[in-house]
Amino acid sequence: MKIKVFTFNLRVNASVDGINAFPNRKGRILDTIRTYSPDLIGFQEANDDMREWLRAELSDYVVVGCGRNEDYRGESVVLAYKKDAFEALWTECFWLSATPYVPGSTYGLDQSSCPRVTTVACLKHRDAAEPIVFCNTHLDHKGKTARLLGAVQLMQYLSEKPYRFVLTGDFNALPDTPEIQAITSLPGLDVTDATHKLGGTFHAFGKREVKTKIDYIFTNLPCDVSDSFIVPDEGIDGIYISDHHPVCATVTI
Repeated sequence: MKIKVFTFNLRVNASVDGINAFPNRKGRILDTIRTYSPDLIGFQEANDDMREWLRAELSDYVVVGCGRNEDYRGESVVLAYKKDAFEALWTECFWLSATPYVPGSTYGLDQSSCPRVTTVACLKHRDAAEPIVFCNTHLDHKGKTARLLGAVQLMQYLSEKPYRFVLTGDFNALPDTPEIQAITSLPGLDVTDATHKLGGTFHAFGKREVKTKIDYIFTNLPCDVSDSFIVPDEGIDGIYISDHHPVCATVTI
């Protein structure tokens, strides 16, 4: 049975974006989700009001996640799953740091001032024999060492789970970097980059002639990469879905 997975950087609600501030993009975001109807969605850059909006508007989904700061507020990486298809066996959030269950913690080193949180759900599809682990993250935009440590921490975490996984996120890294290789080259896990045939994903609200590929979907489930695609995002009256293209992949459970 095939399921459809999205990774979707929403771009945080920021007034500096002018016409592309989040309130102006809400309709396009909902239209995108309704058009493609993904079974699983990993959202990045959802701040407090955006999380509440997602929970209110996505009535067909359960939305899981908390803010990355020490008070559990602020920017988050939330995930959503179709509530009529999946039940959650457990969910959790942890921080990319040496103290992953201390809210707001970071690696320090070359990491930015932004804590980096990860949201996870162990999901059992109603028609599947085994659960899967769905993990959504956002690596640091500044520190190469912090990104590499984050990638290694994520793979250590996922390798210790008894089920196969899907990992979505904005990794802020190009495909040939050590942090991406740390995910795809781990012995014994047979991880597929479902996006490896796709082009750039970050377009800065249409301002970039050459788009940067930093959004990925990884899995050790069966996956036909020819099914993967980048969701088109042409500005309508200057308004885009986001500053990143949503990306879709299909995995078999």
